[in-house]
Amino acid sequence: MSRPLTARQQNVYDFIVKTMTEFGYPPTRAEIAKALGFRSPNAAEEHLRALDRKGVIRMIPGTSRGIRLPAAAGAPEPVEAVETGLPIVGNVAAGSPILAAEHIDRYCPLPADYFAPRADYLLRVRGLSMKDIGILDGDLLAVHRTQEVRDGQIVVARLDDEVTVKRFQRHGRRVTLLAENPDFAPIEVDLEHQQLDIEGLGVGIIRGGNGLGLQ
Repeated sequence: MSRPLTARQQNVYDFIVKTMTEFGYPPTRAEIAKALGFRSPNAAEEHLRALDRKGVIRMIPGTSRGIRLPAAAGAPEPVEAVETGLPIVGNVAAGSPILAAEHIDRYCPLPADYFAPRADYLLRVRGLSMKDIGILDGDLLAVHRTQEVRDGQIVVARLDDEVTVKRFQRHGRRVTLLAENPDFAPIEVDLEHQQLDIEGLGVGIIRGGNGLGLQ
């Protein structure tokens, strides 16, 4: 340990060791924040970065439980299976990558090739705009990462920093994102003046995400 820890950093470190000892894997930022009374996961992230700089933990980018302890700390190595399987993406912050670590709630122990084409992540659906084709609030939509989509396919689209699930229709430089619920109006996109990014293609649905042994 290169420098002494502050009292708060020691609390975070102790909680990491306790969690890994009891469960075999490290806590998420949100779990640290809740356990130690931080106002947000960002506060936990700042303490983790400080611990990383001081050499008492090692942070692995791109995973929600990407915390490792040096062997000398005496804590067990985390169970790698926790970070395998398909990441489940919850709320997506405006302008940030959909698979950013802070968006990943947990992992689902399904193989990517359970779906065809293979899934890259599961997106938790919010709202009822697609209810008429059986995509309901709280469901997990399996998503294949691609920007190559055809008319009529269900896509995950980012428009003006908002991520939405809709049916895709294109007419030249105009795109219509269609809901499957008469209570929701179509979203018309003029590609000459608006930025539309396709985050992926819907390739399957898991009702509510229950009964899957989610980590």
